[in-house]
Amino acid sequence: MTDQANQIQLKKGALELCVLALLARGESYAYEIASALATGVGMGEGTIYPLMRRMQDDRLVETRLAESNSGPPRKYYRLTPAGRAAFAAQKREWRTFTDAVNQLLGER
Repeated sequence: MTDQANQIQLKKGALELCVLALLARGESYAYEIASALATGVGMGEGTIYPLMRRMQDDRLVETRLAESNSGPPRKYYRLTPAGRAAFAAQKREWRTFTDAVNQLLGER
């Protein structure tokens, strides 16, 4: 597997956790989430919309429409109680996983 393919797989594995973390700070619309992910971890905008739909289907997020000064209404996403629980669980799992990897790498 190439370095680029490895990076893509790592990012895909952490994408939902990153979205949950952003929404734990407050509600947001998909383009805003995509922009934060592009800046923070280099994820492309196209990856966010299918994930947001799945997270809505899984009842991790709920939505509301709000008028926008610069175009059509925006769909804002916010965490549900199930989404907050999923975020807490995934954050614990991430820390356990990264601690184990860091230990194997001799980082801790």
